[in-house]
Amino acid sequence: MHPPRRGGRNGSGNRQVSADRQSGRVDRPPAVSRTPEQRAGDAAETLVADRLAARGWTILARNVRVGRKEIDIVALDPGPPPATVLVEVRWRARRDFGLPEETFGWRKRAHLRAAVGRLVEAGALPGGGVLPAAPLRVDLVVVEPAAAGRGPVVRHHRDALAG
Repeated sequence: MHPPRRGGRNGSGNRQVSADRQSGRVDRPPAVSRTPEQRAGDAAETLVADRLAARGWTILARNVRVGRKEIDIVALDPGPPPATVLVEVRWRARRDFGLPEETFGWRKRAHLRAAVGRLVEAGALPGGGVLPAAPLRVDLVVVEPAAAGRGPVVRHHRDALAG
């Protein structure tokens, strides 16, 4: 009898995940590295989180998964008035297809509304963190690359789901 195959390929060329039945160990394919665009987006999220923290905001969580939706940053704005803020960060390297704000369309707004509903329903962050009992708001923060020797351009739009 042949030993069980681990990490082989199925007929479509995709890596299979297999388990060793005796030890319970599961072999998984290696993690795929992030693309340069994803790393730039990660850097933009870090820049925004650092700037919010420098303004006195408390960063409660980052990259929060709520079902199939993701919230980039969950933070507490000291106000006035204080608010729990879900921050959507949008990064664009160029304006070939418009401003970064224009990528915050009806579909992304609907996804965020659904995430807000699930988060409020749960009453806590997925990792077990406390969701403060402050009014809830969704902000949009866009980041564009540095222009002519200056730092990146950051624009913060408060209450982005209103209107």
